[in-house]
Amino acid sequence: MSEIKINEREIVVPGEIIATGLDYLPAGFVFREGDNLISSRLGLVSINGRFIKVVPLTGDYIPKRGDLIIGKVVDIGINGWRIDMGWSCEANLSLKDATSEFIEKGSDLTKYFDYGDYIMAEIYNVIGSKLIDLTMKGPGLRKLGPGRVIHVNSAKVPRVIGKQGSMISMIKDATGCRISVGQNGTVWISGTEPEKELTAIKAIEKIEAESHIQGLTDRVKEFLEKNK
Repeated sequence: MSEIKINEREIVVPGEIIATGLDYLPAGFVFREGDNLISSRLGLVSINGRFIKVVPLTGDYIPKRGDLIIGKVVDIGINGWRIDMGWSCEANLSLKDATSEFIEKGSDLTKYFDYGDYIMAEIYNVIGSKLIDLTMKGPGLRKLGPGRVIHVNSAKVPRVIGKQGSMISMIKDATGCRISVGQNGTVWISGTEPEKELTAIKAIEKIEAESHIQGLTDRVKEFLEKNK
């Protein structure tokens, strides 16, 4: 007989049995051992039909093809730029992937992206742990202008964004700030008033700190209304 032993959004630790029986199937960070579905990470249980997964509460960012990331230009070479994206190795942004514009050899590349600039880019190639290629060709991929940059645990990014972007949209609407969130945990915030930017930052920090507690959306909404 199949049975769920841990309720939706409850915290589990590695090795903890979430469900028994063959009616349920393991998804992210859950594995089957005999009749048992077992967590492999510290996180929150998520049940979607027959599928059970664990949403990690902590964990380092692991680059994957298709991820949208925010990175910082840290080096410029003849053939492109090196980007710090919070990984052990820097990523590569080549001339051909940076722009559709023809760039002559020997051109001043700082006219496009300068040292210290932040960009929203997509990972299109990952080879091992040391070679990551980025592209700027795609909707929403761009150089980010002046603003504040903060970092959250990459495991909390889905909570910061919310279902179909609901959480981050609520923060944008309440503060009037433009906000971009990279899957590597880097967040860019730009508003017309420093106080509004600070409110957005505090709201995001609140989400990161309280993501495992039920009623998060209501608490963030209440916080934003108090700080209008």
